[in-house]
Amino acid sequence: MITPEITFAVGVLSRFMHQPRETHWLVAMRVLSYIKSCPGKRLVYRKHSHVRISGYFDSGYVGDPGDRKSTTGYCTFFGENMVTWRSKKKDVSRSSAEAEYRVMVHTACEMVWLKNLLIELSFRQSRPMPMHCDNQSTIYIVQNPVFHDQTH
Repeated sequence: MITPEITFAVGVLSRFMHQPRETHWLVAMRVLSYIKSCPGKRLVYRKHSHVRISGYFDSGYVGDPGDRKSTTGYCTFFGENMVTWRSKKKDVSRSSAEAEYRVMVHTACEMVWLKNLLIELSFRQSRPMPMHCDNQSTIYIVQNPVFHDQTH
């Protein structure tokens, strides 16, 4: 299995992709050395009892005091296998609910894309695609259509 520390390190390195320095190169070589020393580390997809598409998302509102940006991220699953994920720094939203709502929209788009990809591969899924988050304000907005116009 790919371990979280590799994902985190690659995510940090990708921030410097457009203006890399020697220190970034050294860190990239260290990550590759780590991967090479662990040949058993790989993505493993297993057959599970269900094949539902689901998504998880979260946002860290002004999580980095250095640049005052929010970090948002999501991952999607097919069954119990993670198939897509993304983490990105964004400009600060007006509230944590707004940041969560925005990443929820991106997660929904990713899930629809995944569903359409599976349809092209002749796999039709008719079950609902659940999304999971921990922000009560976002959950309240989604469950109450009256507030949808106020979120634009």
